[in-house]
Amino acid sequence: MVQLKAPPLCTAWSPDGTAVFAGTCDNTASMWRLAQGSQVQTVAQHAAPIKSTCYVNELSCLVTGSWDKTVKYWDLRTSNPQCSVNLPERVYSMDARGQVMAVATAEQHVQIFDLRKATVPFKEMTSALKLQSRCIALFADATGYTLGSIEGRVAVSFLNDNDVKKNFTYKCHRQENKAYAVNALVFHPKGQFASVGSDGTYAFWDKDSKQRIKLARAADNSISCAAFNRDGSIFAYAVSYDWSRGAEGYDKNKPNQIMLHAHDKK
Repeated sequence: MVQLKAPPLCTAWSPDGTAVFAGTCDNTASMWRLAQGSQVQTVAQHAAPIKSTCYVNELSCLVTGSWDKTVKYWDLRTSNPQCSVNLPERVYSMDARGQVMAVATAEQHVQIFDLRKATVPFKEMTSALKLQSRCIALFADATGYTLGSIEGRVAVSFLNDNDVKKNFTYKCHRQENKAYAVNALVFHPKGQFASVGSDGTYAFWDKDSKQRIKLARAADNSISCAAFNRDGSIFAYAVSYDWSRGAEGYDKNKPNQIMLHAHDKK
């Protein structure tokens, strides 16, 4: 365990699983090499808190997205970014697979990057959802993305202009006509994906058949984030209050938990 200097807003693993990166509210990102005990190293700096981060193996660099309306690329051997890209608004979420990176920002912007030309987005899109974007995840084959919002909706969008007719949106994470935020979307290696929300549930979906595969009442608190392991055999999610109902919704008697479930890789 390590003690960071400021609250973390995002984390990411290195590809080999030996290090963890955390973006925090003090405008920095830190690297924790697990073999080095509790020592952490500052590896990135922005002018505002870092909201999302990922490691791009193809570029051998860390990418950070911030509320200062920039995405920066970092070679961990130097203290200065390789490049900085200005965006139209604050970064809320981003995801990278292979040579593609998707960035969701405030005011419903979605920026798509070809990481071989990382300084300029090759496609600029607008969210199909009406309210604030919360999370974004690229398809397992990176041909499109799913986007979740605070209104309990998910948009499924394809990147190829010829596939626009396949785009659709749907409602989820709703109870008794009340909508809850979609806090995370994560893809299984086989192509299905999971969503988790402020309502304390998680669900598995098949975007191609437009069907929900499973819905589980998992917790009496928010589920703030989730992930599959490398081969998709384990589904993990974090149960912790996400402050979606303000300070009055916080219950100190509800513990923070990380739950692990075996998952059928088929």
